[in-house]
Amino acid sequence: MKWMILAAAGLLEIGWAVGLKYTHGFTRLWPSVATISAMAVSLLLLGMAMKQIPMGTAYAIWVGIGVFGTAVLGVTLLGESIGAAKLASLALILAGITGLKLSA
Repeated sequence: MKWMILAAAGLLEIGWAVGLKYTHGFTRLWPSVATISAMAVSLLLLGMAMKQIPMGTAYAIWVGIGVFGTAVLGVTLLGESIGAAKLASLALILAGITGLKLSA
């Protein structure tokens, strides 16, 4: 259960990171409300996961999920560029997340 909570926190981190783009500097009400809500719930779930998962591991996995997912959505939703170096870097992030999970 602790890993599912951490995964949900990471997915919500992706949501608020991408949501920031749509708030237009927090000038749009509903995207801002959704983004702030995702931030709050993401941090709440991260805190819950940290009760059972070591802090460094939980935080690194949470950030890794957020970085990986945000980068993928940036490419797919926002048309950001993708190249070999970016793909290799994302693969390394994914390998790091997997390694941390397996070593915990």
